Amino acid sequence: MHGYNSVVTYRVGIINVTGYAGMESARLLWNHPAARIVAATGRSLAGKRLGDAFPHLASYDLEITPEIDADVDVVFSALPTAESAAACEPFIRSDRKIAGASLVATPGCYPATSILALAPAVDAGIVGDMAIVDAKSGISGAGRGTGGGFGYSEVNEDVSAYKIANHNHQPEITQELSALREGPRLRVTFVPHLVPMTRGIHSTCYMPLARQVSQSEVDAIYADFYRQSPFTRVTAVPPHTKHTLGNNMCLVYPKVDERNGMLVAVGVLDNLVKGAAGQAIENMNLMLGIDQKAGLDFPALYP
Repeated sequence: MHGYNSVVTYRVGIINVTGYAGMESARLLWNHPAARIVAATGRSLAGKRLGDAFPHLASYDLEITPEIDADVDVVFSALPTAESAAACEPFIRSDRKIAGASLVATPGCYPATSILALAPAVDAGIVGDMAIVDAKSGISGAGRGTGGGFGYSEVNEDVSAYKIANHNHQPEITQELSALREGPRLRVTFVPHLVPMTRGIHSTCYMPLARQVSQSEVDAIYADFYRQSPFTRVTAVPPHTKHTLGNNMCLVYPKVDERNGMLVAVGVLDNLVKGAAGQAIENMNLMLGIDQKAGLDFPALYP
C-alpha cells in the first residue's frame, strides 16, 4: 500500500537511485500527493528489489533496472554532472524556462546556501563587490561512490579545507549573485571544508558594506526578500545544521558587524534535501504547476 494521499498524476523515474541523492529522492517522493516512482536505475544493483538493496525503502515494490524501462512524465538524475547530462539527453523534448521547463539543473548544495545567505543584501545594493564564503559540509556530500579518504577513521575528529580557490561551485555562486546587481561581476573567494557529520551545509559569508546600514534595516530587507519563499526562513539567532536535518528548509541569519563595516550572513541546509533531492522535487512541483510545498512540507529531525 502506497503512502500517497490523492490521485496520482505524474509517473517518475530516478536515474541512479543507488546514490545518496537518488535514495533521498525516493524517500521524499513516497508521500508526494501527485507523483509516484515507476522506474529506478542503478547499474551496480540492477536486478535487485529496491527494498532489498536499501531496507529503509522497503515500502516500494520496485525492481532496480539498468535503464529507465517505463513510460515516465518526469526523470530525476542523481548522477555526477557530466554523466547526468548524457543520461538526460533522451528525455529532453524542448527548451523552456522554469515553470514550464523540460530540463532544470538543481543548484549545488554549497551554492544554494551561500546564494540564499547573500542574495537579499546583493539585490538591495547594500554590499560591495567582494564576497568571502567559508563553508562546511557533511560527509554525505561526497556521495556513495567517492572512494578513499571518507571512511569513519579518516574523517572523525578531523576538519579539512579542500579545493581552495578552485572548487567547481565557485563560478555558480559568482554567476547567480552577480545577476542580482548592476556593474562588474562579484569577486567571490570560496573555501569549502569537510567536517565529521553525516549531513548538513553551513556557510558563513562575509561582504563589506557599501554604506552605513543598521541591523533593523538589514532584517527588514531579508524578511521582505523571502516573504513569499516557503523554504527559506530568516532566523533571529544563528542557525545550526541540525535545525534543517532531513527537511527542505534553508535557514538564513544576517548580522551587521558595525565596527568593521561588514555583513556576516550565515546559511544552513541539509545537503541531501534542500541541497539536492528536496530542491529537485520543489523544482518539479513548480514545473508541473503543483503546490510548491507538495511532498516537502514537514519539520526537521531533532536532535
